[in-house]
Amino acid sequence: MKKTHIIALVVIAVAVMMIISTIGDASTYASFKDATEMANNGDKGSIHVVGELIKDASGNPKMNYEPSKNPNRFEFMMRDSLNNESLVVYSQPKPQDIDKSEKVVVVGSMDLENNCFNADQILLKCPSKYNNGELKVEDNQALVK
Repeated sequence: MKKTHIIALVVIAVAVMMIISTIGDASTYASFKDATEMANNGDKGSIHVVGELIKDASGNPKMNYEPSKNPNRFEFMMRDSLNNESLVVYSQPKPQDIDKSEKVVVVGSMDLENNCFNADQILLKCPSKYNNGELKVEDNQALVK
């Protein structure tokens, strides 16, 4: 065999090993119910849960963040896409504009002892700057002379 063939085989083997290792780390989308079932089965794998913040009667999201006591603990109530509700605990500071987001994706696992979802990461879908497909037009007549 030529040296180029051996090098090509080694490169292919390394690429296959990298692909296999990333597949093992990939998480899946699920609901809070699925996360609870996974935790009951002893699976500590990370999953994505898509949902929205639960709001109180006045329209404010139900969240608890007291940076003076613990700046690295943020709690909020979330409803997943199948209408399952859970308390989500995020061990980082509160993400900016989370109360304005339309959808929230939390990545983590269910904690059965504390009856909550421990989020390692929070992804936000921010609201659109367009309302009902209408553009806001500003009057710039003062700039035209």
